[in-house]
Amino acid sequence: MTTTGRQLVSNLTADGKMTLALEEKTFPAPTGNQVLVKMEAAPINPSDLFLMTAGADLENAEYSPGKIEMQLHPQVAAGQASRHGKPQTVGNEGAGTVIAAGDGEMAQALMGQRVACVPGNAFSEYALADAMMCIPLGDHTAEQGASSFVNPMTALGFVETAKREGHDAIIHAAAASNLGQMLNRICQEDDVALVNIVRKDSQAELLRGQGASHVVNSSDDDFEKQLAGAIGETRAFLGFDPIGGGQTTDTCLRAMERVAAAEMTEYSRYGSDQPKKMYIYGRLDLSPTILTPSYGFGWTVSGWLLMPFLASCDMQTLMGLRQRVVSGLTSTFASSYKTRVNLEEMLTKDAIMDYAQMKTGEKYLVTPHD
Repeated sequence: MTTTGRQLVSNLTADGKMTLALEEKTFPAPTGNQVLVKMEAAPINPSDLFLMTAGADLENAEYSPGKIEMQLHPQVAAGQASRHGKPQTVGNEGAGTVIAAGDGEMAQALMGQRVACVPGNAFSEYALADAMMCIPLGDHTAEQGASSFVNPMTALGFVETAKREGHDAIIHAAAASNLGQMLNRICQEDDVALVNIVRKDSQAELLRGQGASHVVNSSDDDFEKQLAGAIGETRAFLGFDPIGGGQTTDTCLRAMERVAAAEMTEYSRYGSDQPKKMYIYGRLDLSPTILTPSYGFGWTVSGWLLMPFLASCDMQTLMGLRQRVVSGLTSTFASSYKTRVNLEEMLTKDAIMDYAQMKTGEKYLVTPHD
């Protein structure tokens, strides 16, 4: 038995033309531990936009019902040469109801249930998903569960990573985001000190209103001094940066060294030996990452991705994280949305030019069957 439905596909050609289009697709019957999910809600996350809007001239694109044709910046198109002519499905996560299941025990247990999932093609009427990567939502709605995987698991992953590496304080950039607000709540629950970096006074007020103790504004003239002060109070020598480009990671490392160097009892031309580490987990800024190594020699810049982190967890830890998310879907891990659009509406000029800006608190939710 097969199922037919529409699915959003992104295609990039060698001349830099990218097409986003709804295509009719036949979904095969699930096998083994696969399940077929009728998708009911899927958030448009920053990570989804890489295949949709990164480097694209949205203003001058050609818009037609269910389709957008746009030109990418040559440098961006060249950087994605490996996907030229290879259609990509879009939509990391979402929620819906399992309407068919493979014969695997885990898949059969989900039959008829509403689940959150990460199929990689959530902007679709239907999606095949691995039962292991599905979270049963119980009585929660699809909208409540649509964002229950990427942001919650990432925020929990940051805290788990910090604990594994012996830290009880962390820095987070772009901290007023949906993910940042979740992380703020988790850190309060887990007694982990958190230094939140924002870029607007309104964002600082938002986080302080949610109980954040340490919030610094990157737009302030004395930002680095404030950051160093917060690091000194919390001992946060581990940070997570979703911006990637520019100098955010560099500034955090400099501020860490500023604190460490001030505590040295003897001068060393090599700087402090205090270990300092920044994880880059996103590319909100596609420009080069600028580093000005002036932070001693005990520093590390690394990448952090959700799926490799989850693969590193044992089953007990993974199940514990999943249960914590479900228990907190309407509190710690609650998400809000600016508006809801169906598959056709997400491809209109007004919609894509709005959600492509990735403004704090203005996330879109896609409802495929509306």
